[in-house]
Amino acid sequence: MLKKTTIALMISVLFFATALADDKTERAIVNAVEQNMPTALATLERSVNINSDTKNFAGVKQVGEIYGAELKALGFDVQWIDGADFNRAGHLVADRGIQKPKMGLKILLIGHLDTVFAKSDNFQTYEKLPGGNVKGPGITDMKGGDVIIIAAVRALKVAGVLDNISLKIVMTGDEESSGRPLSKSKAALIEAAIWADIALGFEDGDGNIKTAVTSRRGSVDWHLTVTGRAAHSSQIFTSDVGYGAVLEAARILNAYREQLSDIPNLSFNPGRIVGGTQITHEKGKSTSTTFGKNNVVAQTLMVTGGIRAISPKQLADAKAKMQAITKNNLHHTSAVLTFRDGYPPMAPTDGNAKLLALYSDISQSLGYGKIVAVDPRRAGAADISFTAKYVDGALDGLGLMGTGGHTKDETADMTSFQKNTEKAAILIYRLSLED
Repeated sequence: MLKKTTIALMISVLFFATALADDKTERAIVNAVEQNMPTALATLERSVNINSDTKNFAGVKQVGEIYGAELKALGFDVQWIDGADFNRAGHLVADRGIQKPKMGLKILLIGHLDTVFAKSDNFQTYEKLPGGNVKGPGITDMKGGDVIIIAAVRALKVAGVLDNISLKIVMTGDEESSGRPLSKSKAALIEAAIWADIALGFEDGDGNIKTAVTSRRGSVDWHLTVTGRAAHSSQIFTSDVGYGAVLEAARILNAYREQLSDIPNLSFNPGRIVGGTQITHEKGKSTSTTFGKNNVVAQTLMVTGGIRAISPKQLADAKAKMQAITKNNLHHTSAVLTFRDGYPPMAPTDGNAKLLALYSDISQSLGYGKIVAVDPRRAGAADISFTAKYVDGALDGLGLMGTGGHTKDETADMTSFQKNTEKAAILIYRLSLED
């Protein structure tokens, strides 16, 4: 869905922005980033040292309060959206300059406050490493990106251009484990996207400073239940008993593999399977038990998995193929396939490509080299995906680079911290220029 700013107009604005950019102003922005690096580093260390596992609501909110206070000091209207309705801590939302009509593009900056590391985990602290890098929980995914947002905005203020920019910032508290229903947990993000022309995400992408994300595959869970006719195993394959739940599930899964595995940028994974005479589940957990015997034809079987697709059409086509396979049952068996709402795809678009071109031009002008698009097979789902269909252009992977995300070896390449802050600040500035 395109908004008032069409793709064509956006593209022309991007080229005008490059042509009209004031070198003196951009030098002032770069100088401001450098001068404020000690402040940014202190904020990064402070926030990394606070556990903000998605389920640690107090920790998530505490990190949000730190970032919110800094944004408020920069003139933003800041609010905390409570997450009780979707069983999460909530979201930090801040805006500046949205009341005054401006000709520049309206820009949404996206971060998240939560991490994957539990409060009981022994990986809890910011640790400086030899050579200048830093290890810490969530430092690249994505507290580093959050701090880059704040540092970039601070540089724009110091350079005297922030008053000319319409900005919204949304830092969610449930990116690593989305609250349910999604209609509530993603409402603030979608509302901001409907307002915006451009969405910029500050995840770490594939950890390579020479790449950015122009497309992400959506991620949707699926659930397959298969039923057969219980009987003594000696009667399997007969006209009265048929093939049983296990063989029917094997047929279905193999047909999924045959028809889906070779489609570019599509992947499906059966992550858990359990079957037999009877299945029991532990509510709220990915744990099941089964009872069955070798001399009894299996009566029931369950498979859960996920599917990732590059576009809504690709996802819809894959779902249709899976449903057709599921319904073509063996004798005396039946199967039901359901899908759960998840992360939508962030499809590649001309607008996204033009944003990447502008970002790459900025990187090269700063002496940091060309930036190319990440292979979508290397870019997981992220919050920016919920905004993509509402904006004219989206670009992600602008955060703090590093390695070992979601592991106890999560380490930030600190040489990317100042560089990506400079690039982000200038990108926002150029997008704000009037046509």
